[in-house]
Amino acid sequence: MEGIVKKFQSKFSKVREEMSLWDDLQRRFISQFSNASAIIRRLEVLGDKKYYGCLRGVDGIDDAVLRKQMESLENILVSIQKTMEEFHGIVRFLEKMLRDSKQQMQGGSHRLSTKQLQQRIGVKPSISDCLDGLATLQEMHSSEYRLKSSVISTLMNVASKPSAADLGALRQLLVDQPNIPKDEVKFLFDIIFAEEIS
Repeated sequence: MEGIVKKFQSKFSKVREEMSLWDDLQRRFISQFSNASAIIRRLEVLGDKKYYGCLRGVDGIDDAVLRKQMESLENILVSIQKTMEEFHGIVRFLEKMLRDSKQQMQGGSHRLSTKQLQQRIGVKPSISDCLDGLATLQEMHSSEYRLKSSVISTLMNVASKPSAADLGALRQLLVDQPNIPKDEVKFLFDIIFAEEIS
């Protein structure tokens, strides 16, 4: 039993590394989203010659500036898609980690009883704690990935009718990551690595 728990703690160390990568991606993603939002907000103004002041007389300036902004927006959206692929890679990692762990518990020559799954040795977590923790982390990050995907789809629809309030609300939703409560994630890791805390 203790050997199985140690294997789970090793898996959770890898999961912790992936969570750190997720946090790095989150910072990049927010920056990309903010940059795309800024361009989207400018598009309406850039289409109107009255905002060009003394440059109004330059032929094609409005089209050239608008075209350049659209190119920049396209480049940012490509970067966002790459970041989303990296988020999805973490979600797939968590899914595989959970699936493999469940298969390990179901396979083998003898199945563990419910009592064995819930048994604790000192401050070490039970096997159930480990499986439940993996399932919770996988569900949180999968839900958050789906939310991010929806927000990016919404961003594309908002691009045709920009509203600063809409863009601000979408950005705040992304910043908050409502599907990944930090306290709950910390609590899960505290259970798994209780020996390190005590």
